[in-house]
Amino acid sequence: MSGVVLWAREVGDDWEEVRSVLTDAFLAGRSAAQAGDSFVFVVHQDDLLGRRGAGNAMVACGLLSAARTAALEGATKGWTANVVAFDEDAARSTVEAWAQRLLDSEGVTGELIRVGPGHLGKALP
Repeated sequence: MSGVVLWAREVGDDWEEVRSVLTDAFLAGRSAAQAGDSFVFVVHQDDLLGRRGAGNAMVACGLLSAARTAALEGATKGWTANVVAFDEDAARSTVEAWAQRLLDSEGVTGELIRVGPGHLGKALP
């Protein structure tokens, strides 16, 4: 399956920078969806937790929310929207491989995949 992978740019705490990244992501996602293509947003894991500044957190959480919202529409139209979150130690090639897997996987949509040795999954009770 063809698709688009968009890596979130790092931003400061300036609202215009945040808006610019979110607008670019919206336009890329909309363009892919209109073409019937899937898309994957790639964000830094620490940004989902607000560890690298408010601006980066707004972008990462905004992209996760956008992908999950778009996934609802895409599920009926044949395309998917997902997010890959990587940590500092994740190899770029591994992140790219996971993004490609998500593009190639029919039916997997609205998911957050965490990549890197710092993520061990959920702890068992």
